[in-house]
Amino acid sequence: MKRLRLDVRGGVQGVGFRPFVYRLAQELGLGGWVRNDTRGVRIEVEGPEAALQAFGARFDAELPPRAFVQERRDAWIEPVGEHAFRIETSASGEAPTAVVLADGAPCADCLREVRDPEDRRYRYPFTNCTNCGPRFSIVTGLPYDRPNTTMRSFTMCTDCREEYEDPRDRRFHAQPNACPACGPAARLFDADDVTLATGHEAIGRAADAVRAGRILAFKGVGGFLLVCDAANEAAVARLRARKHRLEKPLALLVRDVAAAQALCVVPPAAIARLGSPEAPILLLERRADARVAEAVAPGMPTLGVMLPSSPLHDLLLAEVGRPLVATSGNRSDEPICTDDAEARARLGAIADLFLGHDRPIARHVDDGVEWLVGGQAAVVRRARGRAPLPVRLRAPVPPVLALGGHLKNTIALAVGDQVFVSQHIGDLDTLEARGAFEAVVRDFLAMYRVAPVALAHDLHPDYGSTRWADGLARQAPPWAAGLAALPRVRVQHHHAHLAACLAEHGHAGPALGITWDGTGDGGDGTVWGGECLLGDARAVRRVAHLRPFRLPGAERAVLEPRRVAAALLHAAGHDPFEALPEEGFTKMERGVVRRMLDDGLAAPVTTSAGRLFDGVAALLDLRARVGFEGQAAIAVETAARAAPAEVGAYELPVVEGESGARVLDWAPTLAQLLEDRRRGTPVATMARRFHHALVEGLVGVAEAVGEPTVALSGGCFLNRILLEGALDRLRAAGFDVLHHVEVPPGDGGIALGQVAVAAAGLEE
Repeated sequence: MKRLRLDVRGGVQGVGFRPFVYRLAQELGLGGWVRNDTRGVRIEVEGPEAALQAFGARFDAELPPRAFVQERRDAWIEPVGEHAFRIETSASGEAPTAVVLADGAPCADCLREVRDPEDRRYRYPFTNCTNCGPRFSIVTGLPYDRPNTTMRSFTMCTDCREEYEDPRDRRFHAQPNACPACGPAARLFDADDVTLATGHEAIGRAADAVRAGRILAFKGVGGFLLVCDAANEAAVARLRARKHRLEKPLALLVRDVAAAQALCVVPPAAIARLGSPEAPILLLERRADARVAEAVAPGMPTLGVMLPSSPLHDLLLAEVGRPLVATSGNRSDEPICTDDAEARARLGAIADLFLGHDRPIARHVDDGVEWLVGGQAAVVRRARGRAPLPVRLRAPVPPVLALGGHLKNTIALAVGDQVFVSQHIGDLDTLEARGAFEAVVRDFLAMYRVAPVALAHDLHPDYGSTRWADGLARQAPPWAAGLAALPRVRVQHHHAHLAACLAEHGHAGPALGITWDGTGDGGDGTVWGGECLLGDARAVRRVAHLRPFRLPGAERAVLEPRRVAAALLHAAGHDPFEALPEEGFTKMERGVVRRMLDDGLAAPVTTSAGRLFDGVAALLDLRARVGFEGQAAIAVETAARAAPAEVGAYELPVVEGESGARVLDWAPTLAQLLEDRRRGTPVATMARRFHHALVEGLVGVAEAVGEPTVALSGGCFLNRILLEGALDRLRAAGFDVLHHVEVPPGDGGIALGQVAVAAAGLEE
């Protein structure tokens, strides 16, 4: 007789892991116990050595569907004579490092029950089991047990309690377990909080309203969504006007893969992602005959499509019988609402009716967004389904709290060899968004009960996250008093991008980081954004960048690509208005912009690749102004898709710069584009040649630098033509190429890089 102790870390709580271990031990005739603790799961099994070896082999091969093991440590200990196996009460006390599982879409078994008139959970919108259901959005502490969730106020009925306590049942210790007799209930109400219906009647009447063209505020897994009929042009236009989201694409909610295929081209890898527990919004190529309102995604070649992330979504879709627009339940630039009273206050001027329920949401969690790159799913927005799953580092690091950037903000917290990256918080432009940011910081520190030794943030002094860190010294809230005295690590924006990509892949570096985006404080008085950095998390050297130009009007230029076009022409030695439409600027505006470019007043110098896209969009007469970030670049990419890949490339030579760094000189690119314009070359051809120029340019830098590993990061690599072109050309040239999969390439990923940079500095 021998006794084996296993300490298991990873996604092992809330996934049916303990009943899996219990059943396995029972089948093999082993004694001992299993329990959750704040670090994961501890198991002790006792019996004949052959049975213990079989236990270890089957343990690896038969894990529950949503479980994953990051680390398993086995140790032989003294036998104690146990012959029966049991599940023990969870242990607590130590600082938690256990992985909180992300929220999961309903599994096939639960959906079958919800759709079966003979089942006791027929049409019950809060059906779940250990393989699916809410996790991160309801957990309030660790270990993950029902008293540490927002379900603690619901007392299970006799039937649910029997399931919960039976190790042979798939609802054994399913913490949100409930049924119509004892669990949460749906409610339809209006802006005055008058209840109009409850239970399934509430869902049916909500569906009637949506079919009639009304806008519904609908309480999803991690917060409210705003829902309307996706084929109703007037309803979608009304939603846009009320939400003040006039052009940015809206996501679609469909009931199954067949419904998605009626709207988009859905390759096999996309089918798997749509039906996965994460159920992300997946960006897919739209069909020409897709029956959705043009206002859903005006001018876009793709649609963002997702399947139900809860039985409540599924039931609403079944009643409506057609695809729905399902966009975040907020006003523009605010976090999503999470409770009924907040929704009435903030969404009362947008929604006609509200479909809510009485299961509290512990924290807001937006829907995640993904796309397919080379057949592999990659994150665009890290949220429901992914957050707060950790990124595993190569080795333990000091506990660092990273505050992220200003746009698409996320935060990150290092605990041992794991970095817990938060859900998407959003742009920190509003008071509500900054309040949500602070709530997430507080939430993470409370959940993991860790005392950070350093605070990392961006160099830019005007970022909301930096301002929050600055404000700690003046007036820190009581819970954050300890943060005020911490050393601050200011991390250059593009260094964070490179470090995030390396950390995600467990690569120590060095690497050549092609970090292209819209804006980042360079630390030298200029705005960076077209950078090639050589190094690792400890230090980088700027080895190349795009040719500099000015941004006349600074932030104004970000909203007006026409100003960037004028700046490019001016920097290349042309008259700044010679290639722009006569009606593009008033006489006064021309004079003001010309003076800015000549004198440099209110016209900072930039090397931004994102702004270069903007300028090209204006020169191709695609966008003179934009309504959301990246809109001009999307227009250039969309135009380029209509041209064949064999159209060639403009020149983007790599030349020696005055500072020692090489320069990607876009002046020849511009000259050739203007010549094509004069010849009447199709816009699609010019847009495609511009993309190819950028790809050849970055390959030229990589060959000149000679570093065998290249990391691609920054928001510009959400451009499919650019990313896939770079991957193909760099790999063909013999480079090992890293790109983002688990965290976004844009600013939603830089908190991870800030942790890596700060930790490297602390270790040094």
